[in-house]
Amino acid sequence: MALWTAKEVAAATGGASTGTWAANGVSIDSRSVGAGDIFVALEGPNFDGHDYVKQALEKGAACAIVHRAPKDSDSYHDRLVVVKDTFLALQDLAKAARARMNGRVIAVTGSVGKTGTKEALKLGLAAQGKTHASEGNLNNHWGVPLSLSRMPADTKFGVFELGMNHAGEIAPLSKLVRPHAAVITTVEAAHLEFFGSVAEIADEKAAIMAGLEPEGTVVLPRDNPHYVRLAAAAKTYNCKNIRAFGMGGDSYARLVAWSLTPDGTQVAAEFDGRRIMYDMIVSGRHWALNSLAALAAVDAVGADIHLAAGALAKLAAPAGRGARTRVSVDGGSFVVIDESYNASPAAVRVLADTLAQMHQPVGGTRGGRLIMVLGDMLELGAAGPALHADLAESLKLADIHLVFTAGPLMKHLHDALPGAMRGGHAADSKALAPLVVNAVRADDVVAVKGSHSSHMDAIVDALRSLKPSQRAANGN
Repeated sequence: MALWTAKEVAAATGGASTGTWAANGVSIDSRSVGAGDIFVALEGPNFDGHDYVKQALEKGAACAIVHRAPKDSDSYHDRLVVVKDTFLALQDLAKAARARMNGRVIAVTGSVGKTGTKEALKLGLAAQGKTHASEGNLNNHWGVPLSLSRMPADTKFGVFELGMNHAGEIAPLSKLVRPHAAVITTVEAAHLEFFGSVAEIADEKAAIMAGLEPEGTVVLPRDNPHYVRLAAAAKTYNCKNIRAFGMGGDSYARLVAWSLTPDGTQVAAEFDGRRIMYDMIVSGRHWALNSLAALAAVDAVGADIHLAAGALAKLAAPAGRGARTRVSVDGGSFVVIDESYNASPAAVRVLADTLAQMHQPVGGTRGGRLIMVLGDMLELGAAGPALHADLAESLKLADIHLVFTAGPLMKHLHDALPGAMRGGHAADSKALAPLVVNAVRADDVVAVKGSHSSHMDAIVDALRSLKPSQRAANGN
């Protein structure tokens, strides 16, 4: 069954179309458009999709949604849908997709942990019915309607990630998604540059409740300092059903215990008094807590929590968000933990704590060194330098052996660290990479983290590409 027909797209968008085509996908990028896709020619400040309509159609797109016909469109006019505004048309297509879907929808936001929680939900629900989830981090004003427009009509469960970096962005996305359950993973000092305080960030995250369906449920982080504020906001949004998750004794989803295993994390939890144990192949207390949030939402939409928990055994860390690689070098191997996609002060502290838990003494001896490679954490505003420097104490408490830093903001952390912990500092990730490569040795655990614009993935790539023959020259 086609995702969209020409008639359905015209009805949804109010556009003019003379074609009789059918489409199986939706794209806003001519570079990745696939055969049978609808290409939506969006117009932005630095690009105009209308310039690539012919290219998209030549690559096999079923049609293009445009608000002006290209000059050479006579030969393919029957593959165009002409609308007043292509961005509004994308939103209209998203609304139509949501309206025709009779399943249950979950939306996820939070300062950190959004994508991992979304992936846990996708995995847990897919075992129980046709599940559609937003890909990657398509969580903004373009990504959310795009993800919705790709949702098949017979979807049983829909899972959507909602992101923001300015006030007023979450509510419109929530109203578009219209979730039956909304999850807030946590509230931390991320995107602080655009907010007056972390409390204001909490208010923006709470706006995910703006689009909740009647009798919908919000899942809130019980251990977060802003829990009371979030719970109070639920009344403002007429949300009567609150399910808290965390370690607190009054949490609906309570983390009873967690432990690291050779393959990941084992979790013991209680959901409204029901004890559940399950395993995941991702490591850390933050993954355990995020899995509780996901399972609480699964429960809220009436799905089987036990089936969902069992499916989490296959949960793998997304690229840039905790994926592990073991690299062979002379004398053995070391582990690279790729956290290069994003960073915040809270997330760096969680990573340090996880490293410490991974590296507990065994038989009275300890393995190799714990090394953190950190790039600038951006969008922290005037508090940025202090927030970077303040990480030093947490890294010392976690017994991190060496810390390499890149960028002007991370220089404040470098200066705040004891001399013995300073692995090296450079202006950027490209300059730092050889310092890290030359320092690493067998049995080390190397975690790399930074804001996406810090390009710390370059260091991950450099470490992963090491070969045993390259290590001999380092003298390690």
